[in-house]
Amino acid sequence: MFMIKIIILGGGNIANHLIQAFSKTTTVEIVQLYARNLKQITPFYPQFPITDDLNNLKEADIYILAVSDNAIGEVSSNIKTGKLVVHTSGCMPMGALQNNGEKGVFYLLQSFTKDKEVSFENIPFCLEATNDQNSRLLRSLALSIGKKVYFIDSEKRKYLHVAAVFANNFTNYMYTIANDICKEQEIPFEILHNIIGETARKIQDISPRKAQTGPAIRKDTKTIDNHVTLLNNKQQEIYKLLTESISNEKKL
Repeated sequence: MFMIKIIILGGGNIANHLIQAFSKTTTVEIVQLYARNLKQITPFYPQFPITDDLNNLKEADIYILAVSDNAIGEVSSNIKTGKLVVHTSGCMPMGALQNNGEKGVFYLLQSFTKDKEVSFENIPFCLEATNDQNSRLLRSLALSIGKKVYFIDSEKRKYLHVAAVFANNFTNYMYTIANDICKEQEIPFEILHNIIGETARKIQDISPRKAQTGPAIRKDTKTIDNHVTLLNNKQQEIYKLLTESISNEKKL
């Protein structure tokens, strides 16, 4: 059986989740971990060798950079190997890698939170590589912990990432506002859990545009005006902007 040897560079949420996931596989061997701050990866020692010196990296088939976007260029430029170096960023192009050898992208379309367990089987892996051989290698790596693999080039991944910000980060901020309103009125936020889940389930069967409901799409001005009076200035601004945008949409 071919064993893929990897080194994971980084000590943040993505790196930690990848370390835990790959450590459970039988086809991937973590030969080393790197972080500028050794304290971030010390909990994984002595199970895996660790280092904070890029000059002391071991030999591996794939070097996975789970570092900040700003650090991709600097870290990759110090990896002196002809083997495959990949980053995990959703918005940075493959060209951000400054190593002299093979390049690729190993992007996981998922919001990672510290100490919050995730199921890799449900996470889309968005891959990019310079040739077919590297594409097959990254596919094998992804399938060792997941099931959903997509090949997305740097240009399309930029749009995918901003779409994910709308679908995830902005949506979560709407939950934050809803939670604030409930908290102010001493209403349990959990009352909204079912409707949040129902919408998330619904858009897996029909388009989000077809699933849109509420006073804005109905142009129910009386309800809209009543809502506005209940909100603070910041909430009013967001409510009005979203209401106008939704009202201008065509319900298909």
